[in-house]
Amino acid sequence: MISVDSSTIESIGYDDNSQIVYVRFINGGLYSYHDVPFDEYENLLNASSCGSYLHNYYKGTYSYEKIE
Repeated sequence: MISVDSSTIESIGYDDNSQIVYVRFINGGLYSYHDVPFDEYENLLNASSCGSYLHNYYKGTYSYEKIE
């Protein structure tokens, strides 16, 4: 997991083998987003606003589940 400068997201991680993006929110929730290509993970990680990018490009595109 890599810490990011965000008002809503604490850290982001990626599993190459399963193409899962992990997002830990500042409020403590941990979510997994499935079948995400590596370049899309990099786009999220490098976005000027990770929270906005996640909302605009991940929700409704990739299936996700709350882990914690």
